Amino acid sequence: MSKRNVTVRMKADHEYEASNPQGNVVQIDMYDPADKKAQSPMELLLSALGGCSAVDAVQMMKKKRRTVTEFFIEVEGERNDGIPAFYKTIHLHFVLVSPDAKEEEFAKVVALSVDKYCSVASSLNSAISYTSEVKRPI
Repeated sequence: MSKRNVTVRMKADHEYEASNPQGNVVQIDMYDPADKKAQSPMELLLSALGGCSAVDAVQMMKKKRRTVTEFFIEVEGERNDGIPAFYKTIHLHFVLVSPDAKEEEFAKVVALSVDKYCSVASSLNSAISYTSEVKRPI
């Protein structure tokens, strides 16, 4: 079993920063759309799902020796109206521009990517545990 970890630190009232042990940083904010500087946590969830699925799908198409001229995934999540405002549904639309790929082979790759290989998609069904503590300033 391998473990990964990040630290999320508050920078200002609506601004946060997530970093991993290697020093890679992701900015997060909770501003209204007009004032956004970074993605919200829920947008990052969609980005993580799309990113994970993209890596696997592109890798599989290249393994099949198909040309990948352009590739993108449009990810849309529909949220619950109440609290918590979780995603009730998430839709991924995969687009591959390729002179030599076939529609049916790409559909199979997409299904494998999301249903079998994407760790983020599988994690959305995982159990989550947590602990908490309060520290006093010295």
